[in-house]
Amino acid sequence: MSIANSFRAIQARLTMVMVEDDGMSTVEYAIGTIAAAAFGAILYTVVTGDSIVSALTNIISRALNTNV
Repeated sequence: MSIANSFRAIQARLTMVMVEDDGMSTVEYAIGTIAAAAFGAILYTVVTGDSIVSALTNIISRALNTNV
C-alpha cells in the first residue's frame, strides 16, 4: 500500500468518525417527546376552553337535529 493510499484511508476513516452520530438518536427522541408533550398540553388547553366546547356542542347539535 502506498503512502498516498494510506493517507486517503486514514482521511476517510477520520471523516467517518467525525460524521457518525450514533449518540444523537437518544437526544432526538427526547426532544421529540418533549415537543409532543408540549403540543399536547397546548392543544388540550385550547380544546377544553369554553368557546371551543360551546362551538363544538352547537355543531354537533345542529348535525343531529332532524328538524329541517
